[in-house]
Amino acid sequence: MAIIAPFRGLRYNPATVLSLEDVFTPPYDVIDAAGEAALRAKHPYNMIRLDLGKKTSGAEEDAGRYAASRDLLAQWEREQVLIRDPRPALYLYHVEYSHPSGRRLVRKGLVALVGLAEFGEGIVKPHEKTFRGVVTDRLRLLETCETQFSQIFSLYPDPEGTVMHGLESVCAGPPLYRAVDGDNGRHSLWAVDDPAVLAEVAQWFADKTLYIADGHHRYTTALQLREQAKAARGPLPANSPFNFTMMYLCAMEDPGLSVLPTHRLARLPGGAPLDDLLARLAPAFAIAEIGGGSREVLLSETLARMAENAQGRVVFGLYHPNADRAFLLTLKNGAMEAAFGDRHPPALRQLDVVVLSDLLLERCLGLTHDRCADENLVDYFSDPDEALDQAVKEAARPSGREPLLFLMNPTAVGQVRQVADADLVMPHKSTYFYPKILTGLVMYKIVADEAIE
Repeated sequence: MAIIAPFRGLRYNPATVLSLEDVFTPPYDVIDAAGEAALRAKHPYNMIRLDLGKKTSGAEEDAGRYAASRDLLAQWEREQVLIRDPRPALYLYHVEYSHPSGRRLVRKGLVALVGLAEFGEGIVKPHEKTFRGVVTDRLRLLETCETQFSQIFSLYPDPEGTVMHGLESVCAGPPLYRAVDGDNGRHSLWAVDDPAVLAEVAQWFADKTLYIADGHHRYTTALQLREQAKAARGPLPANSPFNFTMMYLCAMEDPGLSVLPTHRLARLPGGAPLDDLLARLAPAFAIAEIGGGSREVLLSETLARMAENAQGRVVFGLYHPNADRAFLLTLKNGAMEAAFGDRHPPALRQLDVVVLSDLLLERCLGLTHDRCADENLVDYFSDPDEALDQAVKEAARPSGREPLLFLMNPTAVGQVRQVADADLVMPHKSTYFYPKILTGLVMYKIVADEAIE
């Protein structure tokens, strides 16, 4: 059973921080060095000063970074920059945003504490692998600051919208916060502390499974912190704060839930004439050329044709910048089985990212997973125009590597659920849930001697 609990959120004090939009940040794992510098310069209370900090190469300097975050957090609490809500609450979180298609959507979710469960228990299910170095960094920050700064993004099944209806029924007033992000997404947060509603939501989740959408490393970090607490304190009571982690929960059926594709720019060492390249792909893929227009028109038309042909089929777009030609690649029936037999379970066999990685890149083009990583042969882009621009630039600079832009359809939420239910994992960069949730809207302060209600 999934255990859902309210908590006393740690939040920015709007009476002290007048420009709230200048202090919230995207999740730490999408912020590069330039983005970090820009956020630090944006406001002296920006969340980046607590949640990330620039990594260094020295262990002693890194230890100082975590301690500096802890000390700054304590200072901000003393100065009432950050305040803790007096009563436990669930937090209703809406974000209104523009989808790349131009549609304006609203995604509705809630922020709550969730009882930690090992993946093998089947209560909280992953769909991605985690990497030790990332977990180590997040663990050191969490154990030093004893505060979870950002939420794990998870999904739950609720086709009737029961949870949102219950929470929205008691949120008629203005939100605690309204903030606009850099993409003109409008984020709103309400606190719900009505005991009857909290009890109803907790009871509703009791027989549900949760699926991690974004934040696998943060969840693994919370599991490790719990083990450390057990080692230091002995057996933990069920209501210990170490037994919980903070999550943003969104219904799988929410009409505002969007998953964007992540396009791949591959580099073929030594290159290959276009006709030879297509000949290598032809045994596994039906190939149709997209004709006419500028490269931007080709890109737009290819993406449109991919969307039209995606129902029940694996379809890619291929743009060859040196030839300035675009193609639709459709997986032939039985091609995966012919190449791999029963190596791939059914939940992975028709997954676009698996077909691209294992069949197209590795089998057809000879680019193994290890070689792509070791030689930096693949880059990932959520923005197709940015990917196109980079492909064209690389084609203009001869390097002995032929740039090939592979355009992707988004992974469906149902596929995420199928993979997780089968205890499998997807390849790197399989999903991009959009928009990202803001870091700093509400935080979970772990107070060891408190009890979670």
